[in-house]
Amino acid sequence: MKRMDGFTLIELLVVIAIIAILMAILMPAIHRAKEQGERASCLNNQKQLQMAWILYADDYDDKVVSSEAGGSWKSTYGDPWVGVTWAGDWSQGGQLTVDDQLKGIQIGALWSYVRQAKLYKCPAGYRGELMTYAMMISSNGRSVDGSPQFKKRLRIPRPAERLIFIDEGLSSPDAYATKYLAPTWWDQPVTRHGDGTNFAYADGHADYHKWTALETIQLGRNHERTWVGMFAPTTPEGEEDLQWVQLGIWGKLGYNK
Repeated sequence: MKRMDGFTLIELLVVIAIIAILMAILMPAIHRAKEQGERASCLNNQKQLQMAWILYADDYDDKVVSSEAGGSWKSTYGDPWVGVTWAGDWSQGGQLTVDDQLKGIQIGALWSYVRQAKLYKCPAGYRGELMTYAMMISSNGRSVDGSPQFKKRLRIPRPAERLIFIDEGLSSPDAYATKYLAPTWWDQPVTRHGDGTNFAYADGHADYHKWTALETIQLGRNHERTWVGMFAPTTPEGEEDLQWVQLGIWGKLGYNK
């Protein structure tokens, strides 16, 4: 009988084991590369929204657009940057239809400056979600516990340190906020990219910020698409994370450290 050449069972198992090992080594690197690409694209989106925020102020005698998303706030704060893009059950992960979200984006004051719907969403956003960004409440928004607000762009102290946009990861009403008179989160920390998220600043730049406290990271991961309500950090590292955001929003702390 003619002898047939081929792999033995042992050889096949060895090859499969080698492939499995290589995949285990490569997958984390592939995941990191994908995340870094999404993070860079998200930063670019926020830079364009931030430039639109600046251009709006240039066109309206230095007045900044209202961060209070939704038409109901127009009579009090002026033009909202976007209209309603969230569902009534947004705090439990609910979404409006894509068409309704698009209408909400298009009636916003910044649509005249950023007329591509894809720029209102991080590439890492969830399917069917057209809006993942939010503005800080201090930018021509409501006062929280007597917190300082600004309505004119050129009157913002230390604009390179003042937060304007955040990649929040979902469509939510109003604006992003923390408490002012107490070391307390109002909207929870966000872990959209690794252990942190992207922010845009009043001077026009955008950057990634990574949290340092495990409790901050865990809170963000546990409530990625749900609203947990007010939360006070329990560790010094957690308080530092919160104070960084509070200083970025309000420019100062309304309480003693």
